[in-house]
Amino acid sequence: MPCVEEEMTHTVAIRDVDAAAVERLLDRAFGADRHLRTAYRLREGTAAIADLSFALVEGDALLGSIQCWPVRFAGDDGRIVPLVLVGPVAVAPARQQEGLGRRLMTQALAAADQRALDLMLIGDPDYYGRFFGFTAAATAAWRLPGPVERHRLLARGAGVPTGAGAIGPRVAAVA
Repeated sequence: MPCVEEEMTHTVAIRDVDAAAVERLLDRAFGADRHLRTAYRLREGTAAIADLSFALVEGDALLGSIQCWPVRFAGDDGRIVPLVLVGPVAVAPARQQEGLGRRLMTQALAAADQRALDLMLIGDPDYYGRFFGFTAAATAAWRLPGPVERHRLLARGAGVPTGAGAIGPRVAAVA
């Protein structure tokens, strides 16, 4: 029998949620200075991929959100490989530790897996490795437009590129 909480919360396309409410949730979850992080530089000039971005709602309350973004690997050898940047995954502070972030990740990854997309994120390697199969095995020589702790630069997918190259926004692309 499903738990009562899951019956009350619903996953919806993020496009069906007020964008300002998502921004307020992100501020509460990560702080108003979140725009200074390297991941935000990777998103510049792009829009979240609608089919991979979701919100978790309960009644009229926004409990969580996940957004995925088009980025690309520009290899030093001339290769251009499209990737999807997963995140941010945000959960209302009062509702953290309830598995809501995991529900959102599972939804986004299932949608990405249906399209056989290669993914990357910046996050906790123990958590994202154990539960979602992300690893830093291919990312050691990747360059980002800002600081990053190397062990937190993770990827997942059959076509994830290895070798030296720069990660940047994929501005005019549909994943």
